[in-house]
Amino acid sequence: MAVAIEAPFHVLAVDDSLPDRKLIERLLKTSSFQVTTVDSGSKALEFLGLHDHEDSPISTQSDQQEVAVNLIITDYCMPGMTGYDLLKKIKESSYLRDIPVVIMSSDNIPSRINRCLEEGADEFFLKPVRLSDMSKLKPHILKSRCKEHYQQEQNLQSNSESNNSSNPTSENSSSSTSSNSHKRKAALVDRIQVVPE
Repeated sequence: MAVAIEAPFHVLAVDDSLPDRKLIERLLKTSSFQVTTVDSGSKALEFLGLHDHEDSPISTQSDQQEVAVNLIITDYCMPGMTGYDLLKKIKESSYLRDIPVVIMSSDNIPSRINRCLEEGADEFFLKPVRLSDMSKLKPHILKSRCKEHYQQEQNLQSNSESNNSSNPTSENSSSSTSSNSHKRKAALVDRIQVVPE
């Protein structure tokens, strides 16, 4: 009998400072995350298959591996593209917008923190990042996965409903099943809440 083993969540860590990048990598690996590190926002976009001026993934030979990123954690202050700029690019992309993004900064500037959260950041960590901060990441990933699963189910349902619309006898059972399924999924999404510490 085969046992299914779930792959660890994959985090893309972006920081121009080598010591900070090594620290976040060590903390993430200690917390059982798979980690990829890059030193700039543009390299992060390249890794994700998105270039500065495009909204859809680039299809190249290296993309054949299809490395799924479950969360992006990025420094705010970086030369060239800041973490805030990277956040905006990700949230503007229909392909990437559902990936949770966490911003890190050494500066405790409330207006900066609020601006990042308003733009779609899921969390804002003050540096130095601690091991205890890592426990705040999984709820964002799980919530994102639940939303993704819910959207996939909705797409499947709408496809099956359009197929059933040609058969009027199946419409009543289909609509009650759809309603019950929608209620169960909505309850599941509501149960997965990010609880601030």
